[in-house]
Amino acid sequence: MRLNLREIIEVPGGSVPFEAELETEGLDFPAVLSYAGKPHAEGRVFNEAGVLHLEGTLTAEMTCICDRCGEPFDSVKETDLSAVIVEEESEEHPELFVLDGNEIDLDEILSTCFILDMETKFLCREDCKGLCPSCGKNLNLGPCGCRKQIDPRFAVLEQLLDKE
Repeated sequence: MRLNLREIIEVPGGSVPFEAELETEGLDFPAVLSYAGKPHAEGRVFNEAGVLHLEGTLTAEMTCICDRCGEPFDSVKETDLSAVIVEEESEEHPELFVLDGNEIDLDEILSTCFILDMETKFLCREDCKGLCPSCGKNLNLGPCGCRKQIDPRFAVLEQLLDKE
């Protein structure tokens, strides 16, 4: 989606609101199984002392796979959007977005902010216990029947205990 900013480029204090849905085609993450719908963004672009700023939020409802236990879970990701828009590309500041005439590519900005804000680890809950390394049982459902593994460095000490 292209957003025309002609009204505010030369008007300090000017503002243009936006509301958009982001296509999920380029938003592939190994732990995201599916999106419940298109991620929804809303916010505004405003001119502050001659510099254009984009601010807002992007909300995505997803079904993910837990990185510890492997169970699917639903998650809502809310990303705070913040970007600076300039007229010319700068090698010193590659994080800035460039105007294309009087317009910006809103999809590019939204997808970049979303990707950069994505978690590196997806957990079904903060205290997820994961899987037993021996039998593979989901430890969130209860303890497994495996005997606790002894560190091989202490095996000699265990032999001393067995002699008694």
